[in-house]
Amino acid sequence: MPAPSSTLQAPIRAGNGLLGGWDASAAQKPRKRSLAIAGHRTSISLEQPFWDGLRTAALAEGVPIAALVAAIDAVRGEASLSSAIRLFLYDRQSEPARRVV
Repeated sequence: MPAPSSTLQAPIRAGNGLLGGWDASAAQKPRKRSLAIAGHRTSISLEQPFWDGLRTAALAEGVPIAALVAAIDAVRGEASLSSAIRLFLYDRQSEPARRVV
């Protein structure tokens, strides 16, 4: 086995294709919004792409965003509500790829 190199490797750059052009500087700060869930107001912080995904999912299900968030809230366990929403959206997006034909 060769000895470890003492030189640092060059950082991965978005233009190398590995990240498909994604750039961390394009990431957005979370935006806080208030919703009424189970009869009480709660604030949720999500990045805009997650708010967009939540809106799309609610439209697809034919329910208001607050109803979808309430359903996620009811099954989230110990996860924060924001994390549970992100994971729900990730699973929803990934679902077609997981199906075996």
